[in-house]
Amino acid sequence: MELPRKEHPMPQWERNNWMNLNGTWEFEFDFGSSAIARNRMTAKQLEGTIVVPFCPESRLSGIGYTDFIPGVIYRRHFTLTKEQLGGNVLLHFGAVDYEAVVYVNGMPAGSHTGGYTSFSFDITDLVREGDNQLFVAVRDDVRSGLQPKGKQAHLFASSGCDYTRTTGIWQTVWLEFLPASYVCSARFYPDPDNARLTVTGITRGSGTLVIEAFWEGIRVGEVSLLSHGGFFAASMDLSEVHLWEAGKGGLYQLLFHYGEDEVKSYFGLRTAVFDGRRFLLNGKPLFQRFVLDQGFYPEGIYTAPSDADLIRDITLSMDAGFNGARLHQKVFEPRFLYHCDQMGYLVWGEYPNWGLDHASLQATEIYLNEWREAVERDFNHPSIIGWCPFNETWGYEESNERNRLLSSIYYLTKQLDPTRPCIDTSGNFHAVTEIYDIHDYDQDPASFGARWTEFVKRFRSQKDCIEKDDDFFRSGNPVHGQTGPFFAQPYHGQPIFVSEYGGIFSGNDNADSWGYGQAPASKEEYYERYRGLTEALLNNPEIFGFCYTQLYDIEQECNGLYAYDRTPKCDIAKIRSINQQVAAIEQ
Repeated sequence: MELPRKEHPMPQWERNNWMNLNGTWEFEFDFGSSAIARNRMTAKQLEGTIVVPFCPESRLSGIGYTDFIPGVIYRRHFTLTKEQLGGNVLLHFGAVDYEAVVYVNGMPAGSHTGGYTSFSFDITDLVREGDNQLFVAVRDDVRSGLQPKGKQAHLFASSGCDYTRTTGIWQTVWLEFLPASYVCSARFYPDPDNARLTVTGITRGSGTLVIEAFWEGIRVGEVSLLSHGGFFAASMDLSEVHLWEAGKGGLYQLLFHYGEDEVKSYFGLRTAVFDGRRFLLNGKPLFQRFVLDQGFYPEGIYTAPSDADLIRDITLSMDAGFNGARLHQKVFEPRFLYHCDQMGYLVWGEYPNWGLDHASLQATEIYLNEWREAVERDFNHPSIIGWCPFNETWGYEESNERNRLLSSIYYLTKQLDPTRPCIDTSGNFHAVTEIYDIHDYDQDPASFGARWTEFVKRFRSQKDCIEKDDDFFRSGNPVHGQTGPFFAQPYHGQPIFVSEYGGIFSGNDNADSWGYGQAPASKEEYYERYRGLTEALLNNPEIFGFCYTQLYDIEQECNGLYAYDRTPKCDIAKIRSINQQVAAIEQ
């Protein structure tokens, strides 16, 4: 069979000397999570096979088992040459859900906890010329309360807005062959106003580091410095300034040379800031016309069947007039972000916090480690214009007596990345945030528009502040079909983002299907409801962006503009014409 997902998994940090380990692996379920105790890494052969990088719940894995899976084990052999063993050998995993223990040739190589972030091990001392064996044992428990699961179902079957689970390896596994001295990592700080790029990073071993920047094949900058291993910082002047723009992209190529090591990368030159309540991209107001993208696929669940499927989702969104997305309750794979970078598609980076008991004493430790890895991995992508580590922390609200998880993660995020805004939690409850972000699923355009008009009037009359006990918050708002107090959180003048709205139920033949509100009786009624809700936000002079729920149906949740197989459910040209209207805040 053709190697699945054969493309390089991290285009922003790519070496020529690498080996893709995807394909058919030996596989077993480990329902007792006892494989290591049973010494299964020494078995002559595991009981079955699986196609990596697809999870065993998916059809593309060749298994399609969708009940709870507390543990799985994998094994495969790979062959190395003497030349490949001439330096350092790194073993990389794009993502493994949730706890992974790795052995190479029967020896422990390392372990990792966290189902969404990439990790690697230096296995130089464990590999040999000729045949080598890789063994991976995974534990996964979405019902533990101590594991962020995102939208993976905590009940036996998918229901509500929870869908088929993902267990084990779900992104590419690969080997990388490096010389003795190499560049470990780098961070990019583009500065278009001063035509400059600052790069910081870590090297291993001594040498001269040379960094070159290119625009369309022409060298436009170069800097070199001596390094004896460890931290470095370099500033490069650029002879040409080309801005990274929405809907267009525009990427500079970067080459790192460090002795025999060469790394290919890229960066985008752009500014993304708030001026009062306006979002400015490269100094110009831009309304964030976003859509909710949850990153699910009928055949691969969490894993896109092909690289073309990643591009298609961005194209479908842009065809509908959106300029970006909330990458919702999932850390998307680096190749998706690469295509966002290429196409000028703006995104908010998020994390799948659902499933974690936010009040647990262990929650802060769990979140600190996993969220840090996500921000550090994706820091350099110009398409990411903000971070949002939590979504709708139902049942948890900060107080002096409770674990201060939300504010702790907010301040950690700002230390990890001072260049982007951070929403502490999308929807509720805000502890400390730069963005006042709200979910509002009112299906009546009249009451929806009136409420947001009243909101603007109220905070203007109260000097940009509405306190939590204000009568306005008691007016009622059907969020997720609930009534009662409105946003239940104070407003202190931040930029306003209606980061979930719409979700118009469009129905299908599945009796369990659902969406928000009653399904429109006709296509025209659908368009009028979409127009009314969307124009209420576009025409509000204080709102900088919206995020429509959602781009495509997922299993029983049927409120997408496209079906789960990505076929259009409506006239996309009409949706585009509504979304592309000039927003009041852009004028």
